[in-house]
Amino acid sequence: EAKLAEAQSKADEYLDQWRRTAAEFANYRKRVEKEQAEYTKYANANLILKLLPLLDDFERAFQTLPDGLSKLTWVEGIFLIHRKFQYVLEQEGLKPIETEGQFFDPMVHEAITYEETDHYEDGQIIAEVQKGYKLHDRVLRPALVRVARKKEKREEGKEEKQAEGQPAAEEASNEKEP
Repeated sequence: EAKLAEAQSKADEYLDQWRRTAAEFANYRKRVEKEQAEYTKYANANLILKLLPLLDDFERAFQTLPDGLSKLTWVEGIFLIHRKFQYVLEQEGLKPIETEGQFFDPMVHEAITYEETDHYEDGQIIAEVQKGYKLHDRVLRPALVRVARKKEKREEGKEEKQAEGQPAAEEASNEKEP
């Protein structure tokens, strides 16, 4: 009876080890499938990144196109090629990053200048210099933007001194000297 109990114990132990190994293998298979799907999803990223300057060139060309040329058949043909090119990239998961009316987000925007203004809120995007794009949910190229900063209110005393020809910073340093 002791041998039977020992054999049953070993059988239970082996069965438990087998179940754990089977579960580990199933988890491994799921992880590999997920990694392969992720790899496939972003496999075209380098190619699409190389095609973005072409898309930029199309858009710049259409923005500077004189009105008289836009109705020509060959120009309309190029416009159709541009739209088809955009459609193919969209089908691959490419989406432009929104900037109009948005606030600066360092995760998707790259600020090339900050401009003091009263016409926009602090941190609001003034203009887009270059379009940014996401491939599915990843930033492929950040949008290059100009960002607003609120004008700083200066102390009246400093402004008066500057108007007299002596910068306020120089006066402050002169006051510290005995």
